[in-house]
Amino acid sequence: MGFFFSSSIFDSSAEPGLRLILLGPTGSGQTSVAHTLLGITDRKSPLTPVMESTKLSAVVNGREVTLIHTPDLLGPSLGDHRRATEALRSLLLVSPGPHAILMTVEAPGSISKEINQDPTRAIQGTIELFGDEVQSYIIPVLTHSGRQQTVDELLDQDKGDLRRAVTLCGQMPELVDIRSDCPLEVQKMTCRQLLGRVTEIKKLRGHFVHELQRRQEHFREDLLTDMSSSLANKLGHM
Repeated sequence: MGFFFSSSIFDSSAEPGLRLILLGPTGSGQTSVAHTLLGITDRKSPLTPVMESTKLSAVVNGREVTLIHTPDLLGPSLGDHRRATEALRSLLLVSPGPHAILMTVEAPGSISKEINQDPTRAIQGTIELFGDEVQSYIIPVLTHSGRQQTVDELLDQDKGDLRRAVTLCGQMPELVDIRSDCPLEVQKMTCRQLLGRVTEIKKLRGHFVHELQRRQEHFREDLLTDMSSSLANKLGHM
């Protein structure tokens, strides 16, 4: 049980909830970031990488947080059809739309040997999946294992990739320590910072609305009209 969980997710005193989609290249620490956001302090607990988009919820500091944990949407392992399906599934699970998309990628200087963790490419891949309008809802999350550098220091040392990513989405990155033994206070502070960033976007822009949600709402209205007419006719013959 994490330090943020409430006894009930239906607490009437809770603040308005936040809806997030979490995605990133394989090996970028997405699962550890999910642990942090949901208040799971034991990072060795069984929250494993998923094979399909999965909805997780918890009350965090008095606010319900709904997080969609996604599979490898930015890599080749799923194939194009499943990538498309799981991207759209993530949107359905977070309807009427996410307040932010947290895109995890390894911080510069800790690049995985197994996969390219280029933040610009990851953001471009996210835009390709969700459309141009998602651009301003993306928050880059730079994962690391106990490094001491700040975001400003990383930008000062950057050769261009990180700055291009920041320019592309218009959001400064957040640094997240994904060590299994990351101190509890660091996890708490990181969670507050990330959710604070999401809250800022929510206040400024509301939530992201994809074409899927627009069509879904139109379908619901048509269905409501049709079924209302059928029910009215039935009532008229009673």
